[in-house]
Amino acid sequence: MNGNNFRMPARRCAVAAAATVLAAGPVALAGAGSAHAGDGHGHGRASASVLRTGLDVSLLNKTVNVPLTLSLNEVQAPASARQTALSARLDGVDGGRPFTVLSADVATADAKVSASGAEGSVHLAHARVHLPGLPLLSVIEVDQVTSKAICATGRAPAATSDVLGAVTVLGKKVTLSAGGTTRVQVPAVGEVRLDLSQHETTSRTAAATALRLKVSVNPLKLNVAEVEGTVTLAHASCESPTAPEKSPEPAATPAAGVKPQGGPATEPAEPAKADLAETGGSSLTPYLAGGSAVLLAVGGGVLALLRRRRS
Repeated sequence: MNGNNFRMPARRCAVAAAATVLAAGPVALAGAGSAHAGDGHGHGRASASVLRTGLDVSLLNKTVNVPLTLSLNEVQAPASARQTALSARLDGVDGGRPFTVLSADVATADAKVSASGAEGSVHLAHARVHLPGLPLLSVIEVDQVTSKAICATGRAPAATSDVLGAVTVLGKKVTLSAGGTTRVQVPAVGEVRLDLSQHETTSRTAAATALRLKVSVNPLKLNVAEVEGTVTLAHASCESPTAPEKSPEPAATPAAGVKPQGGPATEPAEPAKADLAETGGSSLTPYLAGGSAVLLAVGGGVLALLRRRRS
């Protein structure tokens, strides 16, 4: 065989190996992509809002109601989000001029989600909430309000809220009671009912509200006859991510020579193989050797006898 005959098989092997790598490449990439896509098992959720209103504003010169439904600094996440707007406005009141609902020195809402959990939080400081028809009298003033909802992966969710400092409702300073409703009435103005620090938690969710107001006022100013509805300050909620499922562990294979428990005590014996194939001899070898010796002896005797007769 010449040198070319040695080289051709080598070339054929190299081509076969390259084809195997090219064929296996897409499979490996597809497997890697599937693993990456499957890393996120149920992303968590978080939301936060500084103020929410659900108010019905009745106008003096019309028989219709103007809804005031809005959310200030409301953020939601599967990704982190943050807003710092301090006011919202309602047109159609006070001659069509913009109307400021909320003013505050600090009003932030944060919503964050990561593999370790989800969190919503709100911080409000030196805030004043105004209603249509009451431009000079705020429905509520607070020094500091915070709410936080934390849903850590693998842990029980938690919700907290605090109202710190003085609280003034329709120009009156009030003392809030936890777990109860505070009622404030002002003659010729209206009534406000306040619920303080409401918390809700489940196995995967949490929600916290610092203040919830039920409002019913009749200002009779700025073309406003009556305002009714709800105002919510500092609301935060979250939902924890779903923990990734654990892949089943492969079954342990018994070591060589170790019989699995519960199996038969003895294994069926394999059919006996001819010893000749393994060692070149068998149990008949001595008899064959002896017979051969006898035949050799008889043959030698016959040859000797024939030689004598010829001589």
